[in-house]
Amino acid sequence: MNKYNYLIKIEYDGTNFVGWQFQKNGISIQEKIEKAIKKILKKKIKIIGAGRTDKGVHAFGQFANFKSEKKIENFKNFLNSINFFLQKSFISIIFIKKKNFNFHARYSAKQRIYEYHIVNRIGSLSLLRNRAWHIKKNLDINILKKGAKILVGKHDFSTFRAASYTSRSPKKTIESIKIKKKNTNKIIIEFKSKSFLQNQVRSMVGCLKCLSESKWNIKKFKLVLKFKNRALCAPPAPAHGLYLKNVIY
Repeated sequence: MNKYNYLIKIEYDGTNFVGWQFQKNGISIQEKIEKAIKKILKKKIKIIGAGRTDKGVHAFGQFANFKSEKKIENFKNFLNSINFFLQKSFISIIFIKKKNFNFHARYSAKQRIYEYHIVNRIGSLSLLRNRAWHIKKNLDINILKKGAKILVGKHDFSTFRAASYTSRSPKKTIESIKIKKKNTNKIIIEFKSKSFLQNQVRSMVGCLKCLSESKWNIKKFKLVLKFKNRALCAPPAPAHGLYLKNVIY
């Protein structure tokens, strides 16, 4: 019987993975970490992630918990060992801590924070290739902020959820959206909520792009949210610009 419950914080580059969760069509981040833990604890372990990031999405602060019969005596040795097995996969375990037995990385979360990174310039990307959305047309940062304010609060986000995602209520509460511009051409949009619908953040960013490059006006942006129709949504922003930044417990 499992006696111990551990929480780990994970950083990863999602470029070469099918996403966080196990899938038959490729290697997932969850699978890589579970195999590494098995090498250390000598037993198959199932880990539970705080967020099921999609293919190509990255993380500064993904969290997961796992239960074990074996007590981990030395956290430093554990981190050195597991990161040795994961280093070629561009996955890092940043810390580990013991939690009470009822703790659940997904259901115990109070807030999830995502960031979307945009590089707004003519020149193509080299260092940030597969790590940001490259947009050549100039974006109006002030209009971008006005659009973001419309999305804050409790809404029916049916317009912004994946068409195949129908099992849960489309109503979510966005606690805040912060937009900052760095180095004149990098735009970072931070979203905070207890939870998000599948594809919600990328879909919202896609619509904000249409607004900020003047393809849409504010009136149309409001109607797209109001009509709760996925068909009205702009093409979602690419996965490689999205990061799970942190999870608050």
